[in-house]
Amino acid sequence: MVLEELNEHSITIKKVVEVLIADIEAGSELISSTIKNGNKVLLAGNGGSAGDAQHIAAELTGRFVKERKPLPGIALTTDTSAITAIANDYGYEHVFSRQLEAFAQPGDLFIGISTSGNSMGIINAIQSAKNLNCKTIGLTGKDGGKMNGMCDVNIVVPSDTTARIQEMHILIGHIFCKAVDALF
Repeated sequence: MVLEELNEHSITIKKVVEVLIADIEAGSELISSTIKNGNKVLLAGNGGSAGDAQHIAAELTGRFVKERKPLPGIALTTDTSAITAIANDYGYEHVFSRQLEAFAQPGDLFIGISTSGNSMGIINAIQSAKNLNCKTIGLTGKDGGKMNGMCDVNIVVPSDTTARIQEMHILIGHIFCKAVDALF
């Protein structure tokens, strides 16, 4: 079983390297230019993707590898009072879009994470980000779902296995953080 998991992981990494380098570079440039311009990065996802959003935000506000100033990375997945109030009053599919409307400014970047690319909460948040003149990056898997064509950059991990997709999302998030570190 262990060998099977490692082999599947290895195959997914090889596919990512083969087909996603340009998209990951485009995403790295987008997050770097956002930070260079003094704007913030807002992130959201559900379940494990919420954890990934929080992880990437923490790497920005704390540090990744290099000692540098703290940077504005905000995970919209952490305020349980806001999430439950918005879900109760407007529906769960609006918990991230409402927060974006409160916090995002033109020039900011929203990173929406959805393994299927079909999470309505993330899709609504992408639309809100666009309406607010924010740039958008999608981290998806499978076939990219409804997020295809919505994001400035949609990085679609070529796998149908949720665990492999999430593993690649955090790897891609770390690549983004390394690009940001290179600015300092």
